[in-house]
Amino acid sequence: MTLEKQKTIARDISCEGIGLHTGGKVKMTFKPAEPGTGICFIRTDLAERPSIKATVDNVVLYSGSARRSCLGTDGVQVTTIEHLMAALAGIGVDNLYIEVDNAEMPGLDGSSASFIEMLNKAGIKEQDKDRGSYAVRDPLYVEEEGSSIVALPAAEFKISYTLSYSHHLLKADFKELVLNEETFKSELAGARTFCLEEEALELQRQGLGQGANYQNTLVVGKSGVINNKLRYEDEFIRHKILDLIGDLYLLGEPIKAHIIAIKSGHSLNIKLLKKISQQRQRHDAAAIAITYHPQEGEQLDINGIMNVLPHREPFLFVDRIISLERGKRAVGIKNVTINDYFFKGHFPGKPVMPGVIIVEAMAQVGGVMMLASDENRGKLAYFMAADNLKFRKTVVPGDQLVLEVEAGKIRARTGQVRGRALVDGKIVAEADLMFALAER
Repeated sequence: MTLEKQKTIARDISCEGIGLHTGGKVKMTFKPAEPGTGICFIRTDLAERPSIKATVDNVVLYSGSARRSCLGTDGVQVTTIEHLMAALAGIGVDNLYIEVDNAEMPGLDGSSASFIEMLNKAGIKEQDKDRGSYAVRDPLYVEEEGSSIVALPAAEFKISYTLSYSHHLLKADFKELVLNEETFKSELAGARTFCLEEEALELQRQGLGQGANYQNTLVVGKSGVINNKLRYEDEFIRHKILDLIGDLYLLGEPIKAHIIAIKSGHSLNIKLLKKISQQRQRHDAAAIAITYHPQEGEQLDINGIMNVLPHREPFLFVDRIISLERGKRAVGIKNVTINDYFFKGHFPGKPVMPGVIIVEAMAQVGGVMMLASDENRGKLAYFMAADNLKFRKTVVPGDQLVLEVEAGKIRARTGQVRGRALVDGKIVAEADLMFALAER
């Protein structure tokens, strides 16, 4: 299967407008960015030209989060980014510099359509780097004040949305879409933001909606949309889906999941985004992933090991690989010192290395050995179980652990290794370790 490539734009392009909430004038310029850059907002109105990357770590929650999404770092913010982020997600732009001379993005027509038009005028350029994605592994659920979202594992990005307002013109509605560039452009991009007439007055009292008007915001009164016409019969639910797509793109990469949302808004969308990010972090930490392909018989120092394993301090328990037969056998070294963090709480009066860490160290050596073979190159290995586990001797500061692993049955989806840990030639622990092997 051919992997999709990352994309940016071919040339610079600019526009001017006003922010929907602040009413402030803003000039925005899109500029091409190198592969792997991501989406970066640059505040050109500030002397330092601070850059804010569109990632979940930079999401800012505050009292106005129910009405818009915001990013910030070091006290600098960019707000109302959701319609632009939805446009970038919809047409698959991965890398982009966005220069703005104010905090809030221009509202334009209140949808993603104008941003799509700008990006297409600039030209979409494929780049020489594969595009990643994150597939939700296990079901996730968030809720607040009668609203909820469920994220289920799926092979594609699918959204099932239920809209329900206590207003006779915003009756319960349901829409389901599989998201791709074609469906985004035709079904969602032109759907504009909306609010109830009584909400509009309250928002302006709160200092929000200062740049909103009847053209860029659908204001729903008692008898219908005021001074405007709907682009779609169900434009309201389409815009809620658009917002959800924009918020989830703050993960920093596309997702594969079936999202089932009931009356969700920005605040709940961000809660789901953070849960997906946390699951991704757990998944990355659990996987022994090989990104470097060591040669037969090669020795690896700590830097070489970190090129192979995703583990970092304080969870990396191998200092060197001194022998490697790919897919057959490997020997690693762990120098045990009083400075190892686990001694602070594990029998501190008489330090003893925890047995589970000895087993984990064996598993890390096993991961290097097993995934170094050609047939398993690029896969992920999940440490699943340990059988015939025996601890024969305590390990204390000053000991040097020699970690020996030999391959057992290695199949397409599972692998077994036999591990031994030795100090001064004597076995201190041994176990049969089982792994699940999966495609990256």
